[in-house]
Amino acid sequence: MARGAKECAPRLARLRAGEKNQVLETAARLLLERSEEILAANRRDLESGEQAGLSAALIDRLSLDEGRIAGMASGLRQVAGLADPVGEVLRGRVMDNGIHMRQVRVPLGVMAVVYEARPNVTVDAFGLAFKAGNAALLRGSKTAQESNRALVAILQDAVAAHGLPRTAVSLVSCQSHDSVTDLITARGLVDVVIPRGGARLIEAVVTQATVPAIETGTGNCHVYVDASADLAAAREIVLNGKTRRCSVCNATETLLLDAALAGAAKLDLVRALQEAGVTVHGDVEKLAEFGSRDVVAAEESDFAEEYLSMDIACAVVDGVAGAVAHIARYSSGHTEAIVAKDADVLLRFAEEVDAAAIMLNASTAFTDGEQYGMGAEIGISTQKLHARGPMALPELTTTKWILTGSGQTRP
Repeated sequence: MARGAKECAPRLARLRAGEKNQVLETAARLLLERSEEILAANRRDLESGEQAGLSAALIDRLSLDEGRIAGMASGLRQVAGLADPVGEVLRGRVMDNGIHMRQVRVPLGVMAVVYEARPNVTVDAFGLAFKAGNAALLRGSKTAQESNRALVAILQDAVAAHGLPRTAVSLVSCQSHDSVTDLITARGLVDVVIPRGGARLIEAVVTQATVPAIETGTGNCHVYVDASADLAAAREIVLNGKTRRCSVCNATETLLLDAALAGAAKLDLVRALQEAGVTVHGDVEKLAEFGSRDVVAAEESDFAEEYLSMDIACAVVDGVAGAVAHIARYSSGHTEAIVAKDADVLLRFAEEVDAAAIMLNASTAFTDGEQYGMGAEIGISTQKLHARGPMALPELTTTKWILTGSGQTRP
């Protein structure tokens, strides 16, 4: 599969935006026309998942219906409507000897994506990879194998309908972990691997890969509420970050309270979370000092946890310096937020906290490609090389230098 993808990658790289958009529109139409085929495959996955005792949350992630299929089709059309990054000139100049030089965006080549559970990732990953001119090697989870097979067959039909190789998108076997190992060590055939899923999956891929890997985010996202904060705004920011969608990587997972905050203000924030159905984990005695009750005693690991549920860790810290130190110790480098009025405190937080995104008086939920005006994304990169933050189409390309001369030679 990797060889097939490598062979067709140069052809995909030469496609014009209009040609790629036609394929994406065809894929969107076929998803809708063949929805019964997709739903039948998905039912088989759901039956297997229920027999295997998957949790209700995983069953929900796995489930497809007409609305979710329509959403996948809409996503492909959205990608078709985005500007094509390939060929964009980033910079250039004329050298003293008359050579014209320019740096342009080009596809990465063969892009592998390793992911879990959600079948919609299959379509999203294909759409973004294809629009950026890349061949896609997709390795989903065994829980979604029937759904993914049906979806990839439809995507391959869409590609073939426009005279392109079906190897532009392939589904790698998920019967054993060996296929992941083979994929992420296929140097020379696979140009980049992107893991999407939980912390264990991401850690396994980035530590074992010999192919270049882009680490996408587990999100242990913090909100620090400073003594100078507007308390009404802090309440809304904390609640929105935690309860808007608790199962996504930009959800707030830890609340940090300035020790200098009034006890009543600390209590109000904790109670607001509890009244919203959030279980608070923390130092029971420390939180009880300002009247908090029904707090679950936290262990060290709780402060590094990406809960993805209606749970949150809570700690009292000594001002912005304490918040910065706590975040440096436990953060996953995804999104960190502060609520404060003090300009010096905001500046220190922005300069000293090391993360892909910093929110000053705003919810962690805003770390999202669509919110950034980038359109669809493949994930949130928490690494520091090539891409950091939401990975949209430009981040799925690399660059090359093109120099045009008229016979010049170097002395």
